[in-house]
Amino acid sequence: MAHPVSPVVIEQALKLLRGGGLVVFPTDTVYGVGASVDRPDGVARLFVAKGRPSERAIPVLVSGTEPAVRLASEVSDAGRRLMDAFWPGPLTIVLPAASWLPEEIVRGTSGVGVRMPDHPVALELIERSGGALATTSANRSGETETRTADEAAREIGDRVDLVIDGGEAPGGVPSTVVRLDSSGGWTILRLGVIAESDIERVLLERD
Repeated sequence: MAHPVSPVVIEQALKLLRGGGLVVFPTDTVYGVGASVDRPDGVARLFVAKGRPSERAIPVLVSGTEPAVRLASEVSDAGRRLMDAFWPGPLTIVLPAASWLPEEIVRGTSGVGVRMPDHPVALELIERSGGALATTSANRSGETETRTADEAAREIGDRVDLVIDGGEAPGGVPSTVVRLDSSGGWTILRLGVIAESDIERVLLERD
């Protein structure tokens, strides 16, 4: 069952997240299911809820640039250019992970995918959770991403603790994912809303 967004529901969500629970909420792209980055047990439940392959890392939604910096061991000039150009918005940037991040998020990849969504419900939850939430799309692995709370509830509602109904996700297309390497190069891991040419334009521009 999905619960319409309200101050009471937000408070319930925050309490659940602090306790290692899973909460489904809308973002600017699709509906996501989140867990606290400080609760490895909660993050581990994300894999069960989705039937997600154990070797796949979990992205992290952030409330701004500084929380993203705290999650990374380093942030290059290229990373900051991308954040400035596309955040808040549908771009996930894979950075070298900070050593304190739990293995449940990193999964042996040594990287962490970070994104600042452009959605008020998501941003409130993230901000009030310390600036970061481990979040993946609210659907079974291999199935189509969900755009409404009812769709998400049908997909994984019996495997999470709360589904927040914040209306239809306006984007409907997952974020573009780009990985930056230490040599200054980049790799597109998933094409989404943002075109590769737009990323290239930002990374190649000169002051």
